[in-house]
Amino acid sequence: MGLWWSAFIRKGVLTMRKYWEISKIYMKTQLVWRADVIFNMIFTISKILFAYLLWGIIFQKQELVGAFTFHDMLSYYIVNSFLSQLEMSEGISNEIHNRLRNGTFSKYIVIPVGIERHFMAMELGVVLFYLVFDFAAAVVWIFVFQIQFVFADQWWVIVCGIMMAVLGMVFMVQLNYLLGILTLRFEGIGTLLMIKNNLVSFVTGSIIPLALFPEFAIGILRLLPFYYVTYLPAMLLTGKCQEEAYKGIVILVFWCVLIQVVIQITWKKYFRNYDGVGI
Repeated sequence: MGLWWSAFIRKGVLTMRKYWEISKIYMKTQLVWRADVIFNMIFTISKILFAYLLWGIIFQKQELVGAFTFHDMLSYYIVNSFLSQLEMSEGISNEIHNRLRNGTFSKYIVIPVGIERHFMAMELGVVLFYLVFDFAAAVVWIFVFQIQFVFADQWWVIVCGIMMAVLGMVFMVQLNYLLGILTLRFEGIGTLLMIKNNLVSFVTGSIIPLALFPEFAIGILRLLPFYYVTYLPAMLLTGKCQEEAYKGIVILVFWCVLIQVVIQITWKKYFRNYDGVGI
């Protein structure tokens, strides 16, 4: 039993090292695209600036909007923008789509790694690289706008918020991977990607906090995974919706498991259509 367990641990460590190397490669790759780093920071800043100007006008006439004060609202937008900019898995679906169409997807079939896990490791590398820059941009604007930043004061709420944000990124990687491999069934997935991008921007609370929606709409959104990707983590980290913390993690884990099952079924069903020569 001891030898079996030692071998299992050793294999797990070697596997983690293998995928960590992939993450490090993609971290280094980001250094080549320095303009992307600058524009990513600008997008983070632009969202916060938009919120400052828009809600500044609204809060001139009233002290509360929903359960938000002006500083509550800006704190929410800072955290939500930070999480939204870290979620950069959209490129996965485009990468898979393009490689399947031009016949170069075989690259991922022949390397000794799991294809989906390769893309997860890639996303981890990108996220870790941009983490510092997005955090710096958010902190700078807290001081520039002199925001009385609101943050959760209970450790378990912070832990739940971080766990949910990580699970949300995992789910988005899975979703984009699924959309990418649908190229095996459909020659073009541009429409699907367009629908997904517009839907995600709206239902993750990146444009308007979902708490301002009618209660029946919020009830429907709570059944969907997107509610828990950036909106609820942002609310938790700013000290709101604490009663939804544990339930939200359970629901998001359920969606991650469910979409993984769909990925496996889709892959097995349509992979035989791939002949490695493009469409």
